[in-house]
Amino acid sequence: MSTFLYSHPACVLHDPGAMHPECPSRLKAVLDGLDEGAFKNLKRHEAPEIDLGLVEMVHTPYYVENIVTRSPEKGRVQLDADTSMSSHSLEAARRSSGAAVEAVNQVITGVAKNAFCAVRPPGHHAESTKAMGFCLFNGAAIAAFHARSVYGLDRVAVIDFDVHHGNGTQNSFEQEPNLFYASSHQSPAYPGTGKESDTGCANNICNAPMPPGSGSEDFKFAYTNRILPALKKFDPELIIISAGFDAHSRDPLAQLNLETTDYEWVTQRILELASKCCDGRVISILEGGYDIKALRESVQVHVRALMDA
Repeated sequence: MSTFLYSHPACVLHDPGAMHPECPSRLKAVLDGLDEGAFKNLKRHEAPEIDLGLVEMVHTPYYVENIVTRSPEKGRVQLDADTSMSSHSLEAARRSSGAAVEAVNQVITGVAKNAFCAVRPPGHHAESTKAMGFCLFNGAAIAAFHARSVYGLDRVAVIDFDVHHGNGTQNSFEQEPNLFYASSHQSPAYPGTGKESDTGCANNICNAPMPPGSGSEDFKFAYTNRILPALKKFDPELIIISAGFDAHSRDPLAQLNLETTDYEWVTQRILELASKCCDGRVISILEGGYDIKALRESVQVHVRALMDA
């Protein structure tokens, strides 16, 4: 079996505005990096548009209707201080979540070994009733609910190594005992959530906040001593990675000091655990990462690890 890669041109066309850090060149750089010869064996697929009824597994019907209604034919609509929609944003958001759902379908049915969704806008900040933090639809949460609903999985986990805590995913999971969310993130930092004391309704939330200036050893300690043991105890049947690469030392939006090799390390550790508990069933979804060169390099080692699993 092969690693599947999902993307779509609409995800590049989503335009939050001049000088916005979540810019189209992010995804262009990722896709250019994955066009190199080392990635020729990726199975490439267009991300489908998700049915809006599936989005409502996580977001309220009123919220979904509001996003659809406010989608502009031209120009830009501001949803909050740093989240906006252009004429292509709704399609991009639908295809981002559609990629995650289709990746679940292919991995669960054994067609794909694992999958990476090279998509934007990101999703992990989007709450059931609120767009925020550059995010419209929470693809990782939608994929988890889809896996549970359609395939009857009892335990689905999301592991989030974006530098910013995925408040939207945690909010969707904390009252769902068979959904597990773990996050390593900078604290204090946007959005101000993700306390270590947050445990969810059934010890199904595991946060590992790290102070500004933390680096590779702190990151590895958080995974080795906190996140991976909690994930192993949860014993997931599917692992979804919210793959943000903005904890990199070169990233302009935070103050952690990871290096490219740290993303290879954490991906390998997650895959090792997945091989023991869920037949290697892993899907990964692009979240943050705002230094273009660091993002490209980090995605390359992440996807290479997926391919080598």
